[in-house]
Amino acid sequence: MANVTRAPAPALAALMSILDLEPLDQNLFRGLSPTDGWQRVYGGQVLGQALVAATRTVEEPRLAHSLHGYFILPGDPAHPIIYEVERTRDGASFTTRWVKAIQNGRAIFTMGVSFHRPEEGFDHQAEMPSVPAPESLPSATDLMNQLIDKLPENMRSYWMRDRPVDMRPVDVSRYLGRDKRLPVQQIWMRANGTLPDDPKLHQSVLAYASDFTLLDTALIAHGKLLFDVDIQLASLDHALWFHRPFRADDWLLYVQDSPSASGARGFCRGSFFARDGRLVASAVQEGLMRRRETAFALK
Repeated sequence: MANVTRAPAPALAALMSILDLEPLDQNLFRGLSPTDGWQRVYGGQVLGQALVAATRTVEEPRLAHSLHGYFILPGDPAHPIIYEVERTRDGASFTTRWVKAIQNGRAIFTMGVSFHRPEEGFDHQAEMPSVPAPESLPSATDLMNQLIDKLPENMRSYWMRDRPVDMRPVDVSRYLGRDKRLPVQQIWMRANGTLPDDPKLHQSVLAYASDFTLLDTALIAHGKLLFDVDIQLASLDHALWFHRPFRADDWLLYVQDSPSASGARGFCRGSFFARDGRLVASAVQEGLMRRRETAFALK
């Protein structure tokens, strides 16, 4: 299906502004956070901004093919984040950068990014699962109208927000019960409006979106929900690989599973498929998954 131009929702326009980092020096950038009431910076924001910082030190036509990040401390949305880029290597085919995100003189996040010049090679991929088309699934607004009386207040307020990314779960039944299920979920995602024709921006928006629901997948095996007050959740690390060209403003199917949870950590995997079946990106994350009654402050 051809991409139809859609005016960016206010939240998407705000996200593009947040991803447009302020240059401070040759390898130094400043990023801001939205003032939407969250107590800590959303991890996907730091991923996206760190990728932007690294990308701005790399010459075209090289694009990121992988990133590996570690969340060290919670970010404070009331203060800017400084992104310091180390130009680790510029090779004939690959470019490597290391990014440190700093607040109040302390590193809150570090990430390595590898860039690759375009070249041809062997090609194979996993098959995309057969699922309903996103147009046949209810939007967040539709879901709220259907489920408003069945969801807790904190979940209602979360889903009712103006969002930069439109998300449509293939199966919403897990939100309506507490039964333990296989830890898998499939969610259609796309930017909530048309983005400029810049593959670097599309990569940064995908990095931002990849953190939304990944750790949540591990909770399915335990009949828990993201907003339960008796659990403590936090992203610990995040890896992302870009396999093929894509647009983040076209529908992408995020297929997620959680092979393991142990030692108060959940391990989750995700695959992004374009509508035509191409596997365009893969994600892996381990996150803190701690029972609140035994919780203690991180680091």
